[in-house]
Amino acid sequence: MSENESRPIAVGVDGSPAARAALRWAVGEAQRRGCRVDAIAVWRSDSGIVIGALTAEVGMQLTREAIQAGHDAMLEEAVNGLEGAEIRRVLVEGDPRTVLTEASQEADLLVVGNRGHGLIAEAILGSVSAYCVRHASCPVVVIREAKAEPEPSSIKPVVPLTPGPLL
Repeated sequence: MSENESRPIAVGVDGSPAARAALRWAVGEAQRRGCRVDAIAVWRSDSGIVIGALTAEVGMQLTREAIQAGHDAMLEEAVNGLEGAEIRRVLVEGDPRTVLTEASQEADLLVVGNRGHGLIAEAILGSVSAYCVRHASCPVVVIREAKAEPEPSSIKPVVPLTPGPLL
């Protein structure tokens, strides 16, 4: 990278609503700064997490190639339709914490989403966003998942109780 070339904004993309919000935020920030976004999806074929019993047919579909293709499709869908800045799609096999902190060495900013698993899940699983905040080589922005606003038709008016006549 030359001195005149601006450093990109790196953003972790995992398909979650928080990561989608982080990507949208990063694109807006990149447009403001006039730089590129590196949308980084990290996949692993050795996660070893299986929920429930698998049929042989489903188990055979969990090949490295199928897992990589699934993450590639997720990344493509995440960046599809976003405009305002150049977006470079990056698909990497590895540990998300390591890949993102390594990407931060070449980035001006690292943006990650926070799924908000809760204290117990984060203690067991670890938090990619917390790791990045502690170990990244550049500033880190953590975007929390936005809670959906209630539909107007589901909001019930609050009617204050007025005291009635005393008997």
